[in-house]
Amino acid sequence: MSEVVPFTDNIRDLSNRDGSQFEFRCERCGNGYRSAFQRDVVQTGQTIARGVGRLLGGSLGNLGYAAESLLDRSTNSSGKDRAMRQAVAEIAPRFQQCRGCGSWVCVDVCWNGEVGQCARCSPVVTEELAQLQAEARRRQLRERLDTVDMVGGLPLAQQAQPRCHGCGAQSTGGKFCAECGSPLALTKACRECTAENASSARFCAECGSPFG
Repeated sequence: MSEVVPFTDNIRDLSNRDGSQFEFRCERCGNGYRSAFQRDVVQTGQTIARGVGRLLGGSLGNLGYAAESLLDRSTNSSGKDRAMRQAVAEIAPRFQQCRGCGSWVCVDVCWNGEVGQCARCSPVVTEELAQLQAEARRRQLRERLDTVDMVGGLPLAQQAQPRCHGCGAQSTGGKFCAECGSPLALTKACRECTAENASSARFCAECGSPFG
């Protein structure tokens, strides 16, 4: 019976035709570790054989291509199993599996060694306290800011006009555009009846008085 190969679901195969390499990622923070690249000695020999074949020609030229048929790079090959087994043994000390949620997490950042669970299931006390303190500060700042008058004498009833309808320049407030002098108000009051009209109106819609 062949030896069982351990595996996890946080692994990515980075192997290529020259050898094998695997990347393991923390399922909480996403930090990753790559195993050392394991060069394929058969492929290395094949590359050398091809180079010699190109120089000498003839039957030697077929040595490298014949070696290609001896390589098995499929997922279920013994060579791939051996390479993965070595990679798991190399990277395993950097990870722990949480018995609370089952996630594989990195020891450096996401493992709470005092409890024996990941920092998601059992947050580190000092880190959790710092996070709660930051949230409390934000909440208290909002509450205190609500009591401060931030608008002063700004005419709140007047419709805001972000851009001048005359030249399109960005408005910074006020009654007239700082670029072209056009009025920024969307409406204007009639001098006769005080009715509000569109800023582009030439006559009052209520009493007919001209705007001049």
